[in-house]
Amino acid sequence: MDSRISARALAVAIGGWRTREPAYEALADSIRLLCLDNRLAPRTALPAERELANALQLSRSTVAAAYRSLRETAHIASVRGSGSVTLPLQRRDPGRTVATEGTIDLQQASPPAWPGLAGIISEIAAGAAALVSRVGYDVLGSLELREAIAAHYERRGIPTSPAEVLVTTGAQSAIHLVASVLLGRGDRVVIETPTYPHAVDALRRSGARLVGVPVTTDAGWDLDRAEQAFARTMPVMAYLMPDFQNPTGRSMEPGERNAFLVAAERAGSVLVLDETTADLDIDRGPAPAGFVGAAPGGVVRIGSLGKTVWGGLRVGWIRAEGDLVRRFVAARPAHDLGTPEFEQAVAAALFDDFAAISAQRSALLRHGRDTLTAALRRQLPSWRVPHARGGVSLWIELDAPLSSGLVMDVRSRGVLLSAGPRFSVDGGHDRHLRVPFTAPPDDAVRAVALLAESWERVKAGAPVSIVDRFESVV
Repeated sequence: MDSRISARALAVAIGGWRTREPAYEALADSIRLLCLDNRLAPRTALPAERELANALQLSRSTVAAAYRSLRETAHIASVRGSGSVTLPLQRRDPGRTVATEGTIDLQQASPPAWPGLAGIISEIAAGAAALVSRVGYDVLGSLELREAIAAHYERRGIPTSPAEVLVTTGAQSAIHLVASVLLGRGDRVVIETPTYPHAVDALRRSGARLVGVPVTTDAGWDLDRAEQAFARTMPVMAYLMPDFQNPTGRSMEPGERNAFLVAAERAGSVLVLDETTADLDIDRGPAPAGFVGAAPGGVVRIGSLGKTVWGGLRVGWIRAEGDLVRRFVAARPAHDLGTPEFEQAVAAALFDDFAAISAQRSALLRHGRDTLTAALRRQLPSWRVPHARGGVSLWIELDAPLSSGLVMDVRSRGVLLSAGPRFSVDGGHDRHLRVPFTAPPDDAVRAVALLAESWERVKAGAPVSIVDRFESVV
């Protein structure tokens, strides 16, 4: 057993769990979804039946039946002296956890590889003799690649020198490194909600206490809440996705960027900008640079080629003031020993073709977005489908707070999705569903048809009070 979750914490995590009858199966499904999303790590001890029953105001027999259902599907096991413990993914029903042939996996919002990538890799491989004569990895990053990244920032209007760039093994590695250097246990971090869930995991692993600021597809960032959060909590750091935010797809207006910059400077906070989606423009036009006038060390930018080129190319970077870069370099060996030189050489060559890559990506994502949007509006007209001007996904508002139940039901039909609460910082978003438009268009249309079938089934099985309460609001 690695960890334990309290009854109160589990009650918050499952949120609006009562999405169908019988109640014990709805509760079991909600815990299954936490396991499938890895929000409940393997070997986590669950609360005792009586404790969870009290937290949820249920009978103990309902919780006992839910745990029994979870044991039957091999999501948990009973361990003498430890109660009920979650099991590793490979011990569970594989049809519930991984994509198989014929399955449409929409959990990962990653476009297919840029068509020219294979050619670039072949060219770099032809010169492999020179690469293998060297160490093979580099804790700072090759000068050639750092110069290419710096030039990329210069074209965006962000003056940058190679000394202000650290190459990492992807953006997730960069987030972990930044969090480990800047944060201590109990430090507060302002973060959008909904947001990128793996960033939440990295920040919490560093001991941070997260302070959520709402962002919506319509209204953007709640600046009043943001200003209050900075002034009240004096956060050490703020983690933001200002361009095509994941999952909402919303981009900050100049006034929003300036408001966050001013609030952060007053509080002495470092703004960590995740720009991994910044180049995924569809019809917005060139992205405004933003956050350029910050004090030295006040802004850290994170980027990668995972969304623009290929998820399998594990090259990311941190752009920061020189003293901060040196701190990151000093701390890095505790995480990894550097980025492989072959991948760096491929990445450096890709920046020479970045205009072509951006144009191809824009066309691909536009077609995917338009196909998915049309299918959703045709087959699920009661859902509110926003217009995404870039990014990789749609943040859809359902006409009842049944996102988790829908995800579990459509999974049995061969469509893998992440429910709205997966992207929440402090619970909620049961009325939302993230649907990427990066899948092949035919798969997207088929997935929507299956979603429509599941939605009718899930709504029909939900307690009348849930559907009626929501419909009376809208």
